[in-house]
Amino acid sequence: MNVSSRGTSGLLSVYVKPLRKTEPRKLYVVCTLSTEEGRWTQLGDSDATLLVVEEKKPLMPMWLQGILISCLLVLSGMFSGLNLGLMALDPMELRIVQSCGTDKEKKYARKIEPIRSKGNYLLCSLLLGNVLVNTTLTILLDDLIGSGLGAVVASTIGIVIFGEIVPQALCSRHGLAVGANTIVLTKFFMLLTLPLSYPISRLLDVLLGQEIGTVYNREKLVEMLKVTEPYNDLDKEELNMIQGALELRTKTVEDVMTPLANCFMIQADAVLDFNTMTEIMESGYTRIPVYDDERSNIVDILYVKDLAFVDPDDCTTLKTITKFYNHPVHFVFHDTKLDAMLEEFKKGKSHLAIVQKVNNEGEGDPFYEVLGLVTLEDVIEEIIKSEILDESDLYTDNRHRKKVDPNKNKRDFSAFKQDGDSKVKISPQLMLAAHRFLATEVTLFSPFQITDKVLLRILRHPDVIEELKFNENDKRSPQHFIYQRGKPVDYFILILQGRVEVEAGNENMKFETGAFSYYGVMALSSPFRSPLHGANLNRSASLSCTERAPESGSVSGSNTQIPGTPFQYIPDFCVRALSDLQYVKITRAQYQNGLLASRLDSTPQSPEGSHSQLDKTDYTNTLHNERVTINKYS
Repeated sequence: MNVSSRGTSGLLSVYVKPLRKTEPRKLYVVCTLSTEEGRWTQLGDSDATLLVVEEKKPLMPMWLQGILISCLLVLSGMFSGLNLGLMALDPMELRIVQSCGTDKEKKYARKIEPIRSKGNYLLCSLLLGNVLVNTTLTILLDDLIGSGLGAVVASTIGIVIFGEIVPQALCSRHGLAVGANTIVLTKFFMLLTLPLSYPISRLLDVLLGQEIGTVYNREKLVEMLKVTEPYNDLDKEELNMIQGALELRTKTVEDVMTPLANCFMIQADAVLDFNTMTEIMESGYTRIPVYDDERSNIVDILYVKDLAFVDPDDCTTLKTITKFYNHPVHFVFHDTKLDAMLEEFKKGKSHLAIVQKVNNEGEGDPFYEVLGLVTLEDVIEEIIKSEILDESDLYTDNRHRKKVDPNKNKRDFSAFKQDGDSKVKISPQLMLAAHRFLATEVTLFSPFQITDKVLLRILRHPDVIEELKFNENDKRSPQHFIYQRGKPVDYFILILQGRVEVEAGNENMKFETGAFSYYGVMALSSPFRSPLHGANLNRSASLSCTERAPESGSVSGSNTQIPGTPFQYIPDFCVRALSDLQYVKITRAQYQNGLLASRLDSTPQSPEGSHSQLDKTDYTNTLHNERVTINKYS
């Protein structure tokens, strides 16, 4: 013992053997040997003792501990992230990704799918590795810090931040990529923990059964589409079609049918005259139910195509047509599902069915009650969740009776019915045929020159449709001549019914023509010249004119314009009736009025000068067309 110079203190070195773990803790006291008395005396109080403990040495160097702690934190994060990322990947979803994902997603899914199919084995391996790593990390931190409380706090903070939050946040969004890139480490730890994790996983397979994956039923799939609508790349129309197809089995024909009160139907004893045919055409339907006595007693179905060979003038009864074609009437019950109804329509039996139900209310025997009609279009509209409109539809929705745009251009065939003050009565269909022939075959009456509305107004004029009675006793009567050679005329003729003889040319060639041959185009096409304008012209024009006939009738005429006089058309041919005639006769004045009315409708604010220019242009084009036709005939 080293004692200080004053003798008040000293340094005593004591050697104590290391304590064994089984040996109780030992207490030591410091005693001194008195030379005078020859005995040991305890220094200090009787309670003063020395507690001897074993000196704790670190398990490994501090730098190595830092490296191991960092590696363990990484492994803890990997196990935690893979536990969330891989286990969150549904086996069914992986199969779907392999079929319709991107190239990278397909590659990742093919790597992960064999491991993910062993769900319980993978789960046990990841959890076992995570617990092992976290426990080891706590021990190393305790040895490094030396304080139990400090080790708990440090390990908790490190594991929560770097081992749980960060990796799980990453793997929850990119679990497929992270799992595929760490698949080698995952397989290694699955092999490392095989002795313990595999038996546990087999036990779980027996107790819990095989993992199938997430399977959506019809209702869940529809709801999933609705919830994910803002995030998927489906258009609104595509989403509606998918939802409509999935909901098809849950709806019945009663939900989509047209009620009986709103159905267009025809009575069985109706006569197919022009009025009935017009009503059918204006309805826009191709299949029309036929009822007998009461609307609920539907006995036949009329197809509009069945009327192709029906002449309204014959006044054929509807029963004759329906009995000849004998289309079957298809009845369905009101609770029939739409998918079953679609299958029936696909078989080709009919695209229209009568909806009925058994009415057993009240007294008496039950009976079949007709509720309405269902068509293939109704089922398709329910699938696509949208209305199918064509040019003939009157309503955008048959159930709610919402009408289409009132400004929609629809043909009104009733306009071809003749007024009561007409001198000559012709059938409405002949009026319609004349109207369409002039508008499509005669350039001067095309819609670019005269609108359909104005042309119809001209044809319905009392003096336009004329009739000529043929006198068998005097076949060469002057009344039989519609055109005479060298006699000026100012009118155009279209033969509607009957036969005429045309004599033309210097050789007086004769040929017969019939209905829908026309003459006198140049009488209408040449512009009217006032004396003021005519004073500037010092020549006359002589132009050829082709008159169309089904049996090739081509004639010519002359247009003579003398300065200061009105225009005159002098034909160099004769047209004589060979039978009773009905024909359209349009004078030059009527045509000019119609031409002016059409141009005022289209350009009401155009100046007067522009009409003169248009007249000149139209006239030039007409003359050009006439010359081309003559050259072809020659």
